[in-house]
Amino acid sequence: MAALAGRFARGALLPVMLAGLLSACAGGPGGESTRELKTASDQTAAEKRGQIRLQLAVGYYQHGQYEVALDEVKKAIVANPDYADAYGFRALIYIAMGEYALADDNYRHALRLSPRNPELSNNYGLFLCEAGAKPAQAMEYFETALRNPTYGSPVKAMVNAGNCSLKMKNVDAAERYLLDALRYDPELPAASAGLARVYFERRDYTRAGFFINRLTEAAKLDTLSADVLWLAIRVKRMLGDRTAAASLAAQLSKRFPGSPEYAAFERGAFNE
Repeated sequence: MAALAGRFARGALLPVMLAGLLSACAGGPGGESTRELKTASDQTAAEKRGQIRLQLAVGYYQHGQYEVALDEVKKAIVANPDYADAYGFRALIYIAMGEYALADDNYRHALRLSPRNPELSNNYGLFLCEAGAKPAQAMEYFETALRNPTYGSPVKAMVNAGNCSLKMKNVDAAERYLLDALRYDPELPAASAGLARVYFERRDYTRAGFFINRLTEAAKLDTLSADVLWLAIRVKRMLGDRTAAASLAAQLSKRFPGSPEYAAFERGAFNE
């Protein structure tokens, strides 16, 4: 479960909060009024107080001070009860604390307040796929995010939808989403990692190796997660590159000695 919290922190938190805090200037649910889109000049004093509290909460969260961050989010919500981003961020805090039912409640409330918010839709989809074990339901939220023409970072939802499709063994759908992500950002390590997994599942080890090479060229080995390192080890072994596999295994042993992936490596489960 700690790995799940880490994934949300790495993959969702900063982009979400930067986008969210900017959209907070727009005020209430959905970021618009009945006739005109709200801008910073329309922000009320209560909305400003809520935004300041949420900024403080982000800082505390980044330092692992979850209870203090939670308290600041509560103050943000007291100042502005319709602040959808605050509920969405409170969900992230609850994920870090292992309180998944509370996280789910907060995501749902945030989306009731701001049903067209693509960041919230993407993050709730990721939560459902990873923590909720509801990948089919998660896909609906990724698609909602991707259909929104105002979404500033659709590549995140593309990658998440691709990885979630893999969980459902829908390799063809995963390939489509991840190729879309790669076209959007050709240097994106997460897209290359996902496509390497797609082709490994298909036993197309040459293509899997191509994307592992792209990945290791774009990202340093000491930034790769345990599951990606384990995938890379298996691909390199299938291609007969024992030197590269040994180098990757050294990283896995050094950085993730207690991980399930390292345990699988030790028992030689290369084909599982």
